[in-house]
Amino acid sequence: MLDRNFGDIMYEIIVVGGGHAGCEAALASARKGHKTLLVTGNINNIADMPCNPSIGGSAKGIVVREIDALGGEMGRNADKSLLQIKMLNSGKGPAVQALRAQADKITYPKNMLNTLNNTPNLEIKEAMVEDLIVDNNIVKGIILEDGEKIESNCVILTTGTYLKADILIGDTRTRQGPHGEKPSNFLSEKLKEYGFNVIRLKTGTPQRIDKNSIDFSKTKIENGDNKYLTFSYDMEPQYKIEEQVPCHLIYTTEETKQIILDNLNKSSMYGGLSDIKGVGPRYCPSIEDKIVRFSDKEKHQLFLEPESLYYDDIYIQGFSTSMPIDVQEKMVHSLPGLENAKILKYAYAIEYDAIDSKQLKQSLETKVIENLFTAGQINGTSGYEEAACQGLIAGINASLKLEGKEPLILKRNEAYIGVLIDDLVTKGIIDPYRLLTSRAEYRLLLRHDNADIRLTDYGYDVGLINDDRYNKFNKKKNDINELKELLKTNKITPTKDTNEYIESIGSTALKDGITLYDLLKRPEINFDHIKHFIKIEYDNDVLEQVLVSIKYDGYIVKAEKEAQKMVDLDNKKIPDDINYDNIHNLASEAKQKLKQIKPTSIGQALRISGVNPADISLIMVYLKKEYHYENR
Repeated sequence: MLDRNFGDIMYEIIVVGGGHAGCEAALASARKGHKTLLVTGNINNIADMPCNPSIGGSAKGIVVREIDALGGEMGRNADKSLLQIKMLNSGKGPAVQALRAQADKITYPKNMLNTLNNTPNLEIKEAMVEDLIVDNNIVKGIILEDGEKIESNCVILTTGTYLKADILIGDTRTRQGPHGEKPSNFLSEKLKEYGFNVIRLKTGTPQRIDKNSIDFSKTKIENGDNKYLTFSYDMEPQYKIEEQVPCHLIYTTEETKQIILDNLNKSSMYGGLSDIKGVGPRYCPSIEDKIVRFSDKEKHQLFLEPESLYYDDIYIQGFSTSMPIDVQEKMVHSLPGLENAKILKYAYAIEYDAIDSKQLKQSLETKVIENLFTAGQINGTSGYEEAACQGLIAGINASLKLEGKEPLILKRNEAYIGVLIDDLVTKGIIDPYRLLTSRAEYRLLLRHDNADIRLTDYGYDVGLINDDRYNKFNKKKNDINELKELLKTNKITPTKDTNEYIESIGSTALKDGITLYDLLKRPEINFDHIKHFIKIEYDNDVLEQVLVSIKYDGYIVKAEKEAQKMVDLDNKKIPDDINYDNIHNLASEAKQKLKQIKPTSIGQALRISGVNPADISLIMVYLKKEYHYENR
C-alpha cells in the first residue's frame, strides 16, 4: 500500500458512481479483499433504472449470464427482483436466444443496496466528486465538492449520464440528472484538462402512464414463459410462473405519425433547440427518429410494460421523445387503448458528457492517467447490461493491478463482454454503443447456454467464484463429457421395433446401425426420444448444453477454426516501444490510427478502422526485421 498523506482516509479503490457499473465495480473490488469506497451523489439512486426497468434482451441477456459466470451480481439481483421473464427468439437458433426480464423498479435497487451494505471491505459515501488527485499522470484519489480529499491507489469512474447532464423537452434545456438531481458540472472539464477527449452524447426515455387509465382490451397481452428461467447459474427461481405480470403490445397509428410530422420542428432534436451537440443512440432511437428514418413504415410496435408491484406506472417501450408536453399529450392519446391515458411523467431526452473510448486500454484503465479506470456510459455505451459488465471488468482489473497481476482481457470468441470492450477501445464510438448479436462474428460460440463453460474458470481464478460453486460447475462439465461419451458408445440397429418407433416420431427409418450421438443430430430428435433407448438422468442444463453442441457440431467446429485464426493474430504481440514513423510506406491514416490506439497485437491492429491488410504486412515485416520475432 502506498504511503501518502493527501487525506484522512486511505482506500485501495474508490468507485465514483452508484449505477449498474459502479455497483459491479465496487462489489468485485471488495469481494477480492480490497478496501473499497463507493461514492454516489444520492444513495437512494444506487442501481437505479431511470429508463426501462428491464434486464437482458437480445445479446444483453447473454451478457448478464456472462456477468454471473464471472462472479458478478446483476443476474442474481435480477432473479430476485423480476416481474416477468422470457426467452427471446426461442423459435430460432441458439446463437440469438437470450433471456429478458421485467424487473421491479423498487425491488431491484433495494436488493442491490442491501447486497452492497452487507459486503465486507465496502463503504458507501454520499457526495459529489469534482476532481481527481493526480500526480505525474497517476491518479491518487478524489476531491469532493466541499474540498475534501480522499486518497486511494486506484479510481474507477462510473458516472453514467450525470456529467454536465441536460434534460431536453421541446425548446427547454435544464441542467439536471434523470430524476431532477444535481449533475456533475465540473468533473468532465477537469478530465479535459488532464488530456481526455470529451464528447457529447444523448439518450432518452418515454412517458409513464397510469395503468388504471389504459383500455387493455385494445392491446395484445404478452405473458412470461411457462417454464422457470434464471439468469444466474447459482440461483433457484424466486417467482411463481402463474404470478408473472403481463406486458402488452400495441402499435402507433397514422394519427400518431401525422402528429409527429406536424410538430417535428418542436422536438428538441429537430429544431426545438439549436445548440444540441449530443449524438443519440442509433439502435434505440426516439419515436420521431423512427418516423423520419423509416418514413415508409405504416406503424411501429410499442410495449406497455409494468415498472413495479408497488405502484401503477406503465412504461411505453419504444416511444421515447423530446417533444413539448402539449404535443406528447396528443401523441399518447393517439395510441390504441391510451385515448384517455393519464400521463404521470413526461418523456425527455438527456444530453451528457462521455470520454473517447479509444483512450482506454483493454483492461479499461485509461491511457491518459495511470490507475484510473472508467466503465459504463462515460465510455460511450448505452444500457444497464453494457454498463454492468464494464464495471465488473474494471473492478477486477483495478484489483489485479494492485495485486501485481496481469489484467483479465476477454477475447472476442470468449464473451460478448470481450466484443464490447474490444469494439470500444479499438473502433471507438460516434453514438451510444449498444450490444447486438450482429456485432459478434463468433456468436454461435457465445451462447446463452454456455456462458458458464466459457467464463467460470476466469471467475474462479480472479477470486469471485467460491469453491462450492466451482465444484458444482466442474461436476456439470464432467456430466456433459460423460453424457456425450454415453451417447457415442451406445448404438442402435434397424430392428423392426426400433424403426417403428423412429417412424412414429416423424423421423426416417434406419438402414444401418447408428450411435445415439449421431441420431441426436437429426433435427426432429431430442432427448425425450433418446430416453426410449437408454436411461438418462442428468440436469436439464446439462441436457441443453449437450443437445446444442451435438446438433450444431459442424457449425461450431467451423466457428472455432475461424476464431483460432483471430486468436493466433491476437497472440502476435506488438511491443510498447514500436515507432510507427519508422515503418516505410505505411499509409498516413493507418499510422495516425495506430499511434492513437496503440494496439497490443496484430489482431487488434487489423480491427482498427483505417488499417488495411497491406499495412499489417508492413508491420509484420518491420517486427521481423527490427525485433527478430514474429510471435511474441
